[in-house]
Amino acid sequence: MISKDVIGTKIPSHSADVERGRLRFFAKAIGESDPAYVDLDAAKAAGHPDLLVPPTFLFCLDGERTDGFSLIDLLGIDIRRVLHGEQSFTYHAPIHAGDQLAFEGEITDVYSKKGGALEFVVRTTEVTRNGELVAELTNSLVVRNPEARK
Repeated sequence: MISKDVIGTKIPSHSADVERGRLRFFAKAIGESDPAYVDLDAAKAAGHPDLLVPPTFLFCLDGERTDGFSLIDLLGIDIRRVLHGEQSFTYHAPIHAGDQLAFEGEITDVYSKKGGALEFVVRTTEVTRNGELVAELTNSLVVRNPEARK
């Protein structure tokens, strides 16, 4: 069982550069049709300094940390029992190609369902650009606990 004592635990921070080529690739992969995500002239015509970041792209950047399994390792979780739960994004400012972002995460909740058969670890990550909060990411990790009574 995952202890609620881990609430407040900081996840090692990391930074990432937002690159045009990756934004175009991502937008194409998700079927995004707004040209502000793929065409620099269209983005500028819409009032943006560069290509706009698609809403879920930050999840990809956050997942690229060099220690991508640090949370799982920290909690001593068997990776074979882990599922991706849900994710949400709150944006405070637009993010564009060329931005350098810092990601700082923290475990903000731990709870269980189905008599402990499913344990949830909620992580909230603040994303900043030059010290300014531009987005908050929340995602849940689901851990299957086969020893729990249902």
